[in-house]
Amino acid sequence: MKVIETSPKYIEWLNAELMHEESTRWLSELRFIKDEEHFFEDLIKLFTLQLIDSKNFEGSKEIVSQIKSLRTKNAELINAVIIHEKELKIMVDGKDQPKEEALYKEKHRSLLILVKKYFKEYRKLKSQVFKTIKNAMKIEKQKRLLD
Repeated sequence: MKVIETSPKYIEWLNAELMHEESTRWLSELRFIKDEEHFFEDLIKLFTLQLIDSKNFEGSKEIVSQIKSLRTKNAELINAVIIHEKELKIMVDGKDQPKEEALYKEKHRSLLILVKKYFKEYRKLKSQVFKTIKNAMKIEKQKRLLD
């Protein structure tokens, strides 16, 4: 999935149901990522000695820092999406409020861009975590074979 700069025309055609489905999907993915972050922390804790001892020490420190940063962004995005979902009533209340509805659609567009950017950053971090742990496991395996 690539970060997509959406055009205003795309947002104009979205109806309340589609925006709700998209927001629900974002929330589901963000919550899953939250669980994955805990898994990554446990994985890093499991291989702490190997990561400290290896040539990957600086990279490992950077990964831990990125995990903390992305965890904060994740929590912020989860809260923003929940608030956004609650504000959906503007679109379905049956009242004709063109300014408020346009503002809601613009917020949806902005949130779409933020979420897509976050997912891209997260996938990059996930790849780095697995690569680093894989290298640490290789080094550990080589040490055991030499002993």
